[in-house]
Amino acid sequence: MDLLLHTCCAPCSVYCVESLRGEGIEPVSFWYNPNIHPYQEYKARRDTLKDYAASIGLSLLVREDYGLRDFVRAVAGDLDHRCGHCYACRLEETARYAAEHGFTHFSTTLLVSPYQDHQRICDTAEEMAARYGVAFLYRDFRPGFRAGQAKARELGLYMQKYCGCVFSEEERYAKQIKRDREGSV
Repeated sequence: MDLLLHTCCAPCSVYCVESLRGEGIEPVSFWYNPNIHPYQEYKARRDTLKDYAASIGLSLLVREDYGLRDFVRAVAGDLDHRCGHCYACRLEETARYAAEHGFTHFSTTLLVSPYQDHQRICDTAEEMAARYGVAFLYRDFRPGFRAGQAKARELGLYMQKYCGCVFSEEERYAKQIKRDREGSV
C-alpha cells in the first residue's frame, strides 16, 4: 500500500504515524493546510512538522499555500460552517495529489482529534476518494489522541492552541472577549 497521509501538524501525526507503522504501513506525510493563520502560526506548524519528520525518518511532501485570502473568501458567508470547507479543500488536494502521483490510498491526521467532526471528515474523504479514484484509508485514531499529545510534549514539539483558522483562534478567546466587552459597557 502506498499511503499519502494529509498531516495537519506534528503533534497530531505522532500517534497516527506510530499506529500505521505498527500495521506495517509506511505513510508519506503531506503538508497542505491553507486554513492555518496567521502566517507565523502556519510557519511554526510547518517547520515543526519538517523537523519531526526528519527526526523519525518520515518522508514529507510540502505543498506551500498560505491561503489566507482564498480561505476567508470561501468561508466569509457562513463562518459557523467553515469547517466543512476546511476539510474539503485539504482532503481534495490530498486525494488529487495521491491520484496524480501513484499513491493507492490517502488518509488524514485530522482523524486523531476528538475536537473535529469525525463523521464529516470521513464523508468528505469518501467523496474525494470517489472523485479522484484513489482509496480512502479509514482509521479511528482518536483513542491514541492523549498519548500522542503527551509524547509530542515530551519531544518538545510546538503545540498549537487552536485548530488553525483565525476564526478558531477567536473562539479560543471567546470567553475573554465577552468579559472584556461586558467590562467596558
